[in-house]
Formats: sequence, structure tokens, C-alpha cells
Amino acid sequence: MAGTGSGTGGRGGVRGVVVLLSPPVFVRIAMASKDYYKILGVDKSADADELKKAFHKLALQYHPDRNPNDKAAEEKFKEINEAYAVLSDAEKRKQYDTFGAENFNQRFTQEDIFSGFDFGSIFSDLGLGGGGGIFETLFGGFGGRQRGRAAGGNPFGGGGNPFGGGMPMKGPDAVATLQISFREAILGGNRVIRTGHDHQNVSVKIPAGINSGRKLRLRGKGGKSTTGGPNGDLIITVEVAPDPVFTRDGDDLRSEVKVPLSTFVLGGTAEVETLEGIKRVKVNPGTQAGTQVRLVGQGVPKSGGHKGNLYARLMPILPIKPDAETIELFTKLAELGL
Repeated sequence: MAGTGSGTGGRGGVRGVVVLLSPPVFVRIAMASKDYYKILGVDKSADADELKKAFHKLALQYHPDRNPNDKAAEEKFKEINEAYAVLSDAEKRKQYDTFGAENFNQRFTQEDIFSGFDFGSIFSDLGLGGGGGIFETLFGGFGGRQRGRAAGGNPFGGGGNPFGGGMPMKGPDAVATLQISFREAILGGNRVIRTGHDHQNVSVKIPAGINSGRKLRLRGKGGKSTTGGPNGDLIITVEVAPDPVFTRDGDDLRSEVKVPLSTFVLGGTAEVETLEGIKRVKVNPGTQAGTQVRLVGQGVPKSGGHKGNLYARLMPILPIKPDAETIELFTKLAELGL
């Protein structure tokens, strides 16, 4: 185990502590690609009419005019149009089927894909407004125009290597999943992973308070370009493992604390585990089971140096196998209506 900075125990921690794992975590890398047939919901044998029908249905469903301010629908709409721009063009579809989704997606830019794709006329057929104007916004305005590469012209034209020549293009992005502990997610730190595509150790900074499902982008750590362009990015999805003590509720933490039954009746103190160690809290006489106590600033770090709170639920410790004396005592309590 190698480490730098001021070490901390599993319970406590200081924001910014660097935690290096040795040996490094090995992460399986998969190159991001798009299955255009799956996006349109058609078989690979689909003919032009089937493609058009599927495209029209999905385009109407996810069109920005029908889904204002909906980013998820906007991204789906982009995917649908990209898929149709390729599969509705015989030459582009041939290239896609021949070389596969991964090679196709890393070799051709959106400008290549949408070359000659007439947005305006296609969407006038659907009876939707906006025409090419929508696509000027969503795609940067290259739909319906021929904007050839610096060399080689239309990459889908006849002759030569369909993946050769032209402008240097960025390498493919790589994707990975990294599982971290609950406390690591709350306190933050660094992890070292070993990539599968080039077998390099990569340091990943984990922001304090990160949520499960958050994506971290490491620029230039993805696949290499085969055309002299920059490397792609490494996109890491963080998965936070559950914790045996705490659960998360936004910026707050919640836990359950076992307290002797006598403390509920007579009063006293309870020991509450926090990320910074054990804290003692006062329990008033007559406190009811299930009462929550709030520990201010013992939750998830927030911007500006603030933290959420910890809410500890007090629950009584009950005898599992009561002996004769315990049974007699509880019998007397029952007679008193307690």
C-alpha cells in the first residue's frame, strides 16, 4: 500500500487526502460506438421504406418543438437523425455495415455523416416547422451542405481507402466503470486505475461528495487516433458501494443507533458514529424509540466549505434471549402498563 499526504483512518478523513492503491485497480475499457439500427429500432435487413417509417415515428416523438427544454429528448433526437443520415444513404450504410459501428464512429465526423442530408425537405414532409434552422442549432449547421475535407473530398465517395486521407481526427473515447467506497465518495481523494487499451496507470481525482452514476472525463486518456489527431477521452462512470452504517439523503447522512432501553426511560447519552469518529449526544428521560437527533455539519461536503447534517435514529436494544431475571423485570413493567 502506497500513500501520500496526511493519512486518515477509515472513519475520519481530511478533504483532499490522496489515496493510492497498490497494485492499481484494473479497469476494462470499452470503446464507445453507436448502433444505428438499434437507435431506430429496426433490423439490419430493413429496407428504405422501413427505415423511413421508423425515422418519421421517432423524429415526431422527440422533435424539439414537442419537447421544449428537454435535454434528454434533444440528445435522442440528435441520435435518431444521425442514424437515419447514415442508414438512408446507400454508400454510407455500406461503409457502416462493412467496417462496423466502432470503426465507423471513430473515423467519420458528424460533418461527414450529415454531408448531403437535407434536413429542411425531410422535416417539411413531417409537417414540422423549423426546417434546417433547428439543425443549425443542434448540429452546427452542416446539414444539407457539402463541406468536403481538406483532402480526399467526400469520404464516402468511390475509390481509395474509405478510412484513409483527410483531416486528422480525434481518437475514440474509452469508457470505464470505477467502484469506490461510500466514505471515499463523501470525503473525496485520488484513485489509480490501469487502463485496458494501453495498459497505463491513470490517476483519477474523486471530488468530495460525488454521487453514484456521476461521470468523470479524463481528456486525452482514451484511444489513440490513427490519423495523427489527438487521443480520445476516458469517460469513467463512478459507482458508490453501500455503507454498513450510513445512507445518503442529498447532502445529509442518515444512520441508526442502538441505545439501551434504560437510557430511553432514565436519560443519558448515546454514542453516534460519524465520519470523523464517535460523537456523544444527550438522550433526555422519556425519549421515544425512533427519535432522530441531528448532528450539524456531519454530512456531505458542499460548495463553499459547508456540509450537510447527520440524522441518527435512536432505537432500543432489546434482549434476544432474556433470562429469568429479565423476564421477571419486564413482567413487572407490563403490570405497570409500560
